[in-house]
Amino acid sequence: MPDLRHTDIQYLHGVGPKRAELLKKELGISSYYDLLYYFPFRYIDRSVINHVNELYGDEAAVQLKGRFLMFTTAGEGRRRRLQALFTDGTGTIEVVWFNRVASIQKTYNTTTQYILFGKPSMYNGHLNIVHPEVDLSSAEAVTQGLQGVYNLTEVLRNRQFTSRAIHKLVVNLLNTPGVQHIDETLPPELMQRYHLMPLAEALRNIHLPADQQSLLRAQFRLKFEELFFLELNILHYIKGSSRRLVGHKFERVGYYFNNFYHNFLQFPLTGAQKRVIREMRHDMGSGKQMNRLLQGDVGSGKTIVAFMTALIAIDNGYQACIMAPTEILAGQHLETIQPLGEALGVKVALLTGSTRKKQRTAIHESLMSGELQILIGTHALIEDTVQFHNLGLAIIDEQHRFGVAQRARLWSKNRVAPPHVLVMTATPIPRTLAMTVYGDLDVSVIDELPPGRKPVTTVLRHEPDRFNMYKFVGSQLKQGRQAYIVYPLIEENEKLDLHALEMGYEQVCDVFPHYNVAMVHGRMKPAEKDHQMMLFASGKAHILVATTVIEVGVNVPNASVMVIEDAERFGLSQLHQLRGRVGRGADQSYCILMARSDLGRDTRHRLQVMTQTNDGFVVAEEDMKLRGPGDMEGTQQSGIAFNLHIANLAQDGQIIQMARNAAEDYLRDDPQMETPWGRKMAAHIRDIFDKQTNWGLIS
Repeated sequence: MPDLRHTDIQYLHGVGPKRAELLKKELGISSYYDLLYYFPFRYIDRSVINHVNELYGDEAAVQLKGRFLMFTTAGEGRRRRLQALFTDGTGTIEVVWFNRVASIQKTYNTTTQYILFGKPSMYNGHLNIVHPEVDLSSAEAVTQGLQGVYNLTEVLRNRQFTSRAIHKLVVNLLNTPGVQHIDETLPPELMQRYHLMPLAEALRNIHLPADQQSLLRAQFRLKFEELFFLELNILHYIKGSSRRLVGHKFERVGYYFNNFYHNFLQFPLTGAQKRVIREMRHDMGSGKQMNRLLQGDVGSGKTIVAFMTALIAIDNGYQACIMAPTEILAGQHLETIQPLGEALGVKVALLTGSTRKKQRTAIHESLMSGELQILIGTHALIEDTVQFHNLGLAIIDEQHRFGVAQRARLWSKNRVAPPHVLVMTATPIPRTLAMTVYGDLDVSVIDELPPGRKPVTTVLRHEPDRFNMYKFVGSQLKQGRQAYIVYPLIEENEKLDLHALEMGYEQVCDVFPHYNVAMVHGRMKPAEKDHQMMLFASGKAHILVATTVIEVGVNVPNASVMVIEDAERFGLSQLHQLRGRVGRGADQSYCILMARSDLGRDTRHRLQVMTQTNDGFVVAEEDMKLRGPGDMEGTQQSGIAFNLHIANLAQDGQIIQMARNAAEDYLRDDPQMETPWGRKMAAHIRDIFDKQTNWGLIS
């Protein structure tokens, strides 16, 4: 039997050195194992023929039967392309090739009947398919039954490397001697308990399903295995780390916390805020390092919770720090926390890249002496020159905006023992994703807003509604309110046909000549950007025209309208974050999503989700269902999860729970993984995770 992990893909029949280089560069397939685990992302029944008049332009892939009506060429040189009009009798669709124009033109004609297979899309109001697979309608290649469709890159498509080409290579691999007898990776008792298909049979059926039932069983087996090893790795790590990581023991809840709670708290805490504070008090008093993720929607009161957690550290003789991704957000934390600290006699300071040298020196000295109790700042906090007297709590706001390596440097600021770690996010993470990706973090959720907060009214509007939209914005401005107008781009892009920021700024100035308009985008110099934002925050500018740089870090309670241009270009979570910029005051606020009229079904559904709920967790669940959980590996996120080949954290919650239960049951009987099957599975985990860093220690 060949060593699947270490046999170079170039030796597979049909590959060779050049194709191997292409597969490795474009798809990361460098071995037999990589190809075997490069699963189809969907399946089509090649016995089903679609009809042109039933297409919307947002289907994943379709199969059409008919003939070409005409061929034309356009463009010159490298821009030359071949265009054809194809009909199946119910309608016509344009077909486009950008490569091999001359040879394709010689291959196909207008008298023969063909089968077209490809992904339709809408371009300039017309249906088209770019680089489809084309077969004679009588060809054997057009199979009956299920056939896998494999993800491809644009480079592969341009090289005429089709999904069927991947399919043929997989067939060659599965027919290679020895591959049919792949060793089982799961213990027999687990196979029996969960009625799992054998691994070799599952791998064959995932690529070449005998029927729908066999495909479903293969998918379940491979998803379960993938999630089982993920959970086994996380749980085994947690059990080990919980024995190793001793933390500062905060035994007291004393003067500072109690004085603030009884005498200076301006609003009563919500039940959710009280619950998460209790969870943190328990963690920090346990003698083990707290490693907790705090989720809470915009306006749910995370800052007050963070401050009160910092007071527990101070009550026990330790310092705390809060690291934010931008100077504006760090400044807003200071504005909230410093007056509260002064009232209690707690010294608070701000350290950013803009802090002057003299002030920076004073901060360093008071930090080292222990006089400075809470330090708020940006990346400046992780500089080597910043040394704490006794850091006991590190709070990281909008943690997804920091690389894990950056968070690690903050984590190492206390040489005696690691500080307790609290990472906060206003981007809600679905429970199944948090449980798996942040497997070693305890998760706290503030799932209710303070009393009196009014939900933002969100509406979807189209270009014909623009006059009424401006009229409504004007009515809010007359009442003394302010408005954001957000654009997805900075300069005109003809291909995407988006409203450019500069043009939008000029139009807004023309429509509202009696109001001051500020403009902010990411290419501005920091000083100019901050100046423009301060004009808006101070009320001197009535309208802020911006790109998504205002997604996080602007708190203007007087702003009551958020207009998002070309809303179809934004993801759900980003739309929700932008909407969170309004609704921060006592007045009713509004979010207006401006979008094209000819939206596809998925896009329209995505925008309608925004109009139906203000619940960030509902939005996050829908976003993950539509887009997938994304790549949560490496130094951008926790790094505990690996790239999943087949499981979907958004859709496979039940299997995740099943796999986690199975992993817990196994470790209960074999906690050190010392039995023969335990050692075998531990080796398999090392094979899976050998190229990945476990950043779990630093959240």
